[in-house]
Amino acid sequence: MDELGSVVLELAGIVNRPDRDDLLLAEAGVSLDRALFPHLVRLSVRGPTAVAELAAEAGRDHTTVSRQLAKLESLGLIWRPQAQGDARTRPAALTPEGEAIAEAIGAARRRLLSKALASWSAADRQTLVRLNRRFVDSLMAGFQAK
Repeated sequence: MDELGSVVLELAGIVNRPDRDDLLLAEAGVSLDRALFPHLVRLSVRGPTAVAELAAEAGRDHTTVSRQLAKLESLGLIWRPQAQGDARTRPAALTPEGEAIAEAIGAARRRLLSKALASWSAADRQTLVRLNRRFVDSLMAGFQAK
C-alpha cells in the first residue's frame, strides 16, 4: 500500500499544480481565474448544483465558493435564482456562455490526456478508465461509511 499511497499523492500533486491549470486554460483558449473554472466544469458534469454541494466537492467552505460563484455570475457564465431561505441551497447553473467555456476546457483536457497517453494501447486506456472508476467508487463508498 505504500506504493499505492505514494502514487496517489503524486497524482494529486500533479492534478492540483497551478501551472497545470494554466496549461489547461491556455490549451482551451480561455482567460479565466483558475480558481473559478473547476466550478464551471463541475456544473457542466452535474447540472444545477447548490453552493453547499459545490463547496463540499471542492473541499472549500461555502463562503469562498459563494464568492467565486458570484464572480462567475457577474461574468455571465452562471445564473442563480433568487434565494428562498438558505442561500447555500440555491442552485447554480451554467449559462450558454458558461457551457461553451466548460466545453472548451473539456476538449482541451481530452487533447492533453490524448497526448499523455498516445503511446498506450486502446485496451490499456480502457483499463485505466475502468480501474480508476472502480478506485474512486471504492474511495467514495469507504468515506461514506464513516
